[in-house]
Amino acid sequence: MSKQGKLIVFSAPSGSGKTTIVKNLLSRDLDLEFSISAASREPRPNEINAKDYHFISLEDFRNKIERDEFVEWEEVYTNNFYGTLKSEIQRIWDSGKHVIFDIDVIGGLNIKKQYPDNTLAIFVQPPSVAELKKRLVGRATETPEKIAMRVAKAEEEIQYAEKFDYTLYNDVLEVAQDEAEQLLIKFLEK
Repeated sequence: MSKQGKLIVFSAPSGSGKTTIVKNLLSRDLDLEFSISAASREPRPNEINAKDYHFISLEDFRNKIERDEFVEWEEVYTNNFYGTLKSEIQRIWDSGKHVIFDIDVIGGLNIKKQYPDNTLAIFVQPPSVAELKKRLVGRATETPEKIAMRVAKAEEEIQYAEKFDYTLYNDVLEVAQDEAEQLLIKFLEK
């Protein structure tokens, strides 16, 4: 029989701070391991395959969907797929750790739906859409068109916050990080 641990899902619109919060939690002693998502897009200049994402071709991604190798997947933008491989979750559980995700909103809800009893789903709420846009521009990693697309998607994704177990407001990063840690400790003790 396969080993099962817990799943901690962090979802939010791009630029909300979820990646920073997740990286902070991974640096603490909580028996967590990051679930590396698969992506059909090209890596950004600072991204490393099998560390930031499992970068796979569009054709390979579609083949893995056909073979039911994903816990969840989504076509986030046209021909731009993201997903979580079942083998990735099992690898982490087999190592005796809990899985932590930094994942889009729909993917996070899909994981919660498949593993309702051992998933904590947290939505990271940005202070405002205007602040979100400012953060995305500040990254200087994307074109103005991509930023506009992400902001429009963020406005849509914020509507899903109420479907998560908890909404974490990220006005002050250090406060949000401490609150996230307390939520995890409480959940992992169950």
